Formats: sequence, C-alpha cells, structure tokens
Amino acid sequence: MAKKLGMKARKFAKKNLPAVHKRRRKLKSTFKKRNSKGNDRLVTEDPEGNKELPSNGRLFEDDNLEETSLDAIFSEHDSEEIQDDSGSDGYLSQDSCCTNISENNFKGYEEGSIVGNASSMQIREIHLELAKKKKKLEKLKEKDPDFSQFLESYNETRKASKNEEAQYSDEDVTSDDGMQLADEDISNLIKGKLLTRSVISSLCQLVREQHSVSAFTSLLNGYRYACHYGSDSTDVDDLDSSWRIEDAETLCKILSFVLYEADKIFRELLGVSCSNCRKEAILELKNSSKWKSLKPLVKTYLRSTLFLVTQFTDSKILAFAISRIRTSVVFFAPFPTLLRRLVKIVIHLWATGERDLSSNSILILQDVASVFSSDYFDTCLIKTYKAFIAHCKFAEPSLFEHLQFLRNSFVELCSQDVHKSSTTAIASIRHLAKILQLGLRTKNEEAVKRICSWQYMNCVDLWVTFISVNVNDYDLQPLLYMVIQIINGVALLFPGPRYLPMRIKCVQWLNQLSNSSGIFIPVASFVLEILEYSIGKDGGKPGKNLNFSSVVQLPKHWLKSRNFQDLCVFSALELLSAHFAKWSSHISFPELATITLIRLRKFDEITDSERFRRVVKRFIDQVEQNIEYVRKKRDEVAFSPNDQQSADSFLQPEKFSGSTQFMQYYRNVMENASSRNLGIKEKTSFPVERKSKKRREPIL
Repeated sequence: MAKKLGMKARKFAKKNLPAVHKRRRKLKSTFKKRNSKGNDRLVTEDPEGNKELPSNGRLFEDDNLEETSLDAIFSEHDSEEIQDDSGSDGYLSQDSCCTNISENNFKGYEEGSIVGNASSMQIREIHLELAKKKKKLEKLKEKDPDFSQFLESYNETRKASKNEEAQYSDEDVTSDDGMQLADEDISNLIKGKLLTRSVISSLCQLVREQHSVSAFTSLLNGYRYACHYGSDSTDVDDLDSSWRIEDAETLCKILSFVLYEADKIFRELLGVSCSNCRKEAILELKNSSKWKSLKPLVKTYLRSTLFLVTQFTDSKILAFAISRIRTSVVFFAPFPTLLRRLVKIVIHLWATGERDLSSNSILILQDVASVFSSDYFDTCLIKTYKAFIAHCKFAEPSLFEHLQFLRNSFVELCSQDVHKSSTTAIASIRHLAKILQLGLRTKNEEAVKRICSWQYMNCVDLWVTFISVNVNDYDLQPLLYMVIQIINGVALLFPGPRYLPMRIKCVQWLNQLSNSSGIFIPVASFVLEILEYSIGKDGGKPGKNLNFSSVVQLPKHWLKSRNFQDLCVFSALELLSAHFAKWSSHISFPELATITLIRLRKFDEITDSERFRRVVKRFIDQVEQNIEYVRKKRDEVAFSPNDQQSADSFLQPEKFSGSTQFMQYYRNVMENASSRNLGIKEKTSFPVERKSKKRREPIL
C-alpha cells in the first residue's frame, strides 16, 4: 500500500503540477464570466446602443482623472488576447526519412510569437525561477522517496497520454499524400538539410516549370528556417537544428523567391484568380480536399512572413515584405488569429515606420477593412486611432510631416465606411468634450494640462479633417456642431497671450469647417482678441525664433519681444483674410464686416507701430472696396431678402471663379505668409531654445 505524501510534497504538487494549474485556470475563467454578467447590469445603454457610465447622479468624478485619458473610451479593446489558431505550421514532411517534430516543438512555435516579445530581462527571471523550483524539487526528492516515485509514475502516465493523442491527432501534416515528395531526386537533393544556392535554384526551377508541390513544400521549409535565421527569440528553439544555410546569397534567394511567387502559386493550386479578393472565395474552399492539403503550406507562409516583418529593421525590406503580404490578405480569412496579429503588426509599422513603409502598412489596413468589413473594420479603426493617439504626444518639426501623413491616412481609412466611422467619431468627440467640460468646471491642474497638450489638439485636428472631407457627402451635422463647441471651449479656456498658437489653431479649424460645410461660423471675436495682445510700443527686441507648429504654450520672456507682436498682427490679418475670403461674395458681406472694420480702425489709432498701421490700413481698404462692390451688385438685383434661393445664388460666378479683388488680395496674403515662414533660417521648438542667426522680417 502506497504511503501518504508528506506535507511539503503535497504543497509542492498543489502549487506546481500542471493538472492543478489547469483546474485553477478553468475556475478563474468561470468566475470572470460570472462577474462580467453581474457588472453588465450596472451599465446603461441609450436608444442608439451606445454604452454610458453608471448612473450615480454625477457626470464626472473630480478625484479620478485617470479615466479621462484620451483612449479610455476604447479601453475594452486592449483586453483582446491573440490566441493561437488550431493547426500547426511546423516543418512540412518531405519524405519518409524526415523526422517529424514533436508536439512540444509545435507548441513552442505557436507560442513563440508571444514569448518572443518578452525582453531578455524577463526571460532571465523566468530561468532563475525555474532553477529555484528545480532545486526545491530535488530537495523534496531526497527527503521523501515516495514523492519521487509519485513524480516518475506521473511523468510516465503523461508521456503515454501524449503518445496516444499524437496517434489520433488531425494536426499532422504528414497524413496528406499531396505533401509527400514522390520524386526521389528531390529527396536526395535536400538530404542533410543543407540549403545551398544550387539546391534552391533547382527547387525554384521545379516549382516554375513543373509546378511541383513537393518542391514548393521544401522551399517553404527553407523559407521558414530563413525567416527565423539569426533570431534571438525563444521561437527559434523549436527549429530543426539540422537545417543549415550556405551563405547570405542563399538566404536572400529563398526569401525573395517565396515572397514573389507564393501568392501566385497558392492561387494556381486553389483555382483562385488574382482579381478575386473576396474572403468568401477562400472560405468556400475550406472543406475541399485542395484546401485541406494546402492549408499547412498557406499557414506556414503567412506565419513565417509575419515573424519576418517583426525581426527586420530595414525599412526597404519591410516595405517589400508588407507589399507582398498585401497581395495575400484574402488568405488570412481561415486564420482569424493570424489576421489579428497582422493588424497589430501593421498598425505598429504604420505609426512608427518611414514614409514608404507607413504607406504600404495603411494600404493593408484599408484592404483588411474592405475585405473583412463586417468583422474587422471597427477593429482596424479603433486600434489605428489608439496608435495615432499614442504617437502624437509631441509635435517636433521632424515629426510634423509624419503626423500629417498619419492623420490623412487615418481619414482615408474612415472614409471607406463613413457610417461606421461616425459611431467611433461620436464616442471619441464625446470623450474629448467630457475632458474639456471637466477642465472648464473644475479648473483642475491635471485636467487643464491634459487639454493643453498636443495629444488633445491632434485628436481634435483629426476629427476636424474627417468632418471637412466628408461633410458634403454625408449627414455629419451632429459631429460638426459638437466639434465647433469643443473648439470654442478650448479657445475660451485659454484666453491669455501665452496660448496664442493654440488660439490661432482653433480659428484655423473653424475656418476649415466653415469652408467645407458652407456654414457661417463667427471667428472675428477670437481674432480681434489676438490683436489686443500686440498693443504696445514698437521698441522690443527681436527675440528668439520659435517653430510655432511645435509649440502649444509660449515662454513668458518671448511675450515682450518684437517677434511676438509681429505674430499677433500678421496672424490676425491672415485669419481674417481667410474668413472674409469665404464670404466675400455673400450678399450679407457688408453687415458681416462692419464690426470688424470698427475694431481695426480703433487698433490703427492706438498702435504706435508704423509698419502695423500700413498693413492694417491696406486690409481695411481691401475690405471696404469689397463692401462697395457687393452693395453695388446688391442694388441691381430684383429679388427680395425673403427669397433665400436667389440670395444663395448671389454672385455665384464670381465666387467659383475667384476673380474678385479681395480674393486676389487673399492669395497674396497667403503667399507672403508662406514665404515668411520659409524665410526663418533656424527654427527651435520650446522648451529647447537656440540663438537665432538671422532676424526675421515680416512680409505682408
């Protein structure tokens, strides 16, 4: 009769045996499901199906500002784990003498992409923990011989169950006769598993000329090894150590041939045309004998290529690999886990890569959103938006162009399905409004700091661009009014002269929305306040140059400089010119410009700067001339003010042609503004400052 285990042995078994861990995971998942069902009752939904906060009588929690982070509204998408697909993509059997890899090797490769992302420090800690447990186990074996016998019997039982499962496993790719090499010459060709240039050339020739599936299988085995060649990831542990590559030229030949030809070969073998990019075309073949025999090949190619793009750092190679993956996007349909992994990898490359790599990455996202629209459009949209938020915290001059590209490419992705994008836009804009309302109501330092940041400003800029592009084709009026309210709130929250760049950006957004939507948005009051910042004597020092595209808040010492006065006056005139240019042909332009002219004349009387008087006087003259022109044309019409249709068509030919005198003045103002910005030889971004080598002279 077997003796009872000692207390220490029972404790060790309870903590470390796999059966115990399995039972714990099962119970943990059960409790999670129960808790999630209970928590769902606390969440209310509006009639449109949008989740709202629990109704506790208060809109915001002042003491919990962490919940107001810009991507908190989409935090539930972070809980999605990339689990592995069923099916393996280990080495494909080529002949009867090839040794099949074990189940542990398959499992190691399947989990490799997750473990491989762990840092070397984490791996070292895991090894140390395993070593401690191993020493502890050895001590228990010495103290308790019965426990040692128990472990041996347990290991034997586990091995027997594994062998029994392996006999009936449907994952073994060797069962497919189509994957076996019938040609003995090919078997002899790769004997020893040494991949040389001559071997690869022979296999490539067999694939091209004879369409040999066996030769292609051998190439995919070599391709898989080449993708993992030289990698420090733990994913390499499952590779067959007997495989070798002769030199770098052989490695490049394997990679380039498979990347170029794999998609074409798969389509020929499955009978799918290159023009057929519907996921249904692949899913219909899922139960066919062709697909069952080719599934391991397709999966090996896709997974190895995804591993390849996570290892390379050269942008050109990555751009090429991503462009080849794009041609095979439809083959990800039977592998949802690989598709999610593709989306995750591509979004990272889109946000961090150079222009060519980023362009190819967004094209894949657009294809995924198009091919798998019902399932993956929202996923692509939200994850892309979160990546944009994470990478727009800073607006250095070197990153400004890249941020513009990210914004424009995201808007293109949204424009593929404006109705679904509007749901995401509404949720995001409401969250921006919540953060703004919290700042306006509490004036909390953290809340205000969160609004006065490039991350918040870039999010507003993103949705302003989205609305401007699509407002004429879709009903986006609710979004338009919400964004206008947010912009007005930001301008009111930061009225001081130090926030001049922020106010200029707000007025530019309002002008952009007005131009695209055709709705009058008053901006003159915001612009005229900018002029008041510059009232003073014209005797300040030039000051250090700043790149205003990367500054949210101006340094205090710069407010007394001559450059600050120049920025106030010339920016105000540029913004007013853009505002009046939109409405210069409108029938109500004389009334629209009256108050602005009064304020400008008052500024002309107060200022002591002759150069400011000159440019302001010229602007006043141009506006007055346009007023006289509109009044003259208005006196000639025969319709009454109640005829809205005729009033809207007033001066339409002049409006579309842009031939009015004020439009010509506006073009000159914009050209001078561009040349003035380009004339700055050295730009610095706050708070890093350097001495200016050349004095900036304003031109208007």
